[in-house]
Amino acid sequence: MLHISVWFWAAFIGFILAMLALDLGVFHRHAHEVRPREAAIWTTVWVLLALAFAGGLTLHFGRQTGLTFLTGYVIEESLSADNIFIIVLIFEYFRVPRNCQHRVLFYGIIGALIMRGIFIALGAALVSRFHWILYLFGAMLVVTGVRMAFRSEESFNGDDNRLVRLVRRILPLANEFHGSSFFIVENGRRVATPLLLVLLLVELTDLLFAVDSIPATFGVTTDPFLVFTSNIFAVLGLRSLYFLLAAVVDRFHLLKYAIAVILAFVGVKMLGEPFFELGVHVSLLVIVAVLAAAIAGSVLWPQRRSSASRTSSRISK
Repeated sequence: MLHISVWFWAAFIGFILAMLALDLGVFHRHAHEVRPREAAIWTTVWVLLALAFAGGLTLHFGRQTGLTFLTGYVIEESLSADNIFIIVLIFEYFRVPRNCQHRVLFYGIIGALIMRGIFIALGAALVSRFHWILYLFGAMLVVTGVRMAFRSEESFNGDDNRLVRLVRRILPLANEFHGSSFFIVENGRRVATPLLLVLLLVELTDLLFAVDSIPATFGVTTDPFLVFTSNIFAVLGLRSLYFLLAAVVDRFHLLKYAIAVILAFVGVKMLGEPFFELGVHVSLLVIVAVLAAAIAGSVLWPQRRSSASRTSSRISK
């Protein structure tokens, strides 16, 4: 466990808030469609910041700490691919204007940061008090990995989604988008726009994926600072990664199996802790190799487009 002072925590959170303010207040003050070139630049920025942070950890706490952070970061980034695919389906279903998508993801990620912070704090408290929780996390990851490997292709149907039906019952909703506004005044009353409904769905999506991704990071380290920072960097890079991969994510059809293998691998590693120990460098090499193989395989053996309808995704369950 790292001995991190409260000032270091405050400095890190302050840096994240400053970057978010710079993003929304300067670079994306006016709603616009994020082009692949802009997305590639921001993706590079976030990856370089994560690598620089890993370098700083290595200098102050040693090579093992830097590698542990990188392993958690790579796990979170790899799991983001599945998250991105669901968000693509949601945006396509509701026909969200391209110039409004960044605003949805920005506020969605703020909510995700808060939720993940709470989850990580609870998880760290449980693990420090009940070590056997790690074995429960491991078993859960193995089951999730196996289920993902045999999962059919996903789709999203808003008419069947429980959250959509609940929101429509509770909130008065406008029929059309009104720019990047979440609320408007219509016939003298305040009503929500479909953009708010999309935002709530994005938040729910991240909540569901956090149930898998956070235990996976605990499989690498139980240090709350490393779990938190690796999650935060991955989540912050999710927006730019979405705009970079949204149009091509379905071409990497083997990524689903890579994510399943990674989840199962981390789960087995957690369950096997009393019997064997894998170094962080071994875990990092295995995860990177699995991802590289899936990407290369998807390019070499592209999937033929099927005319069959996709089955419902777990977000609609």
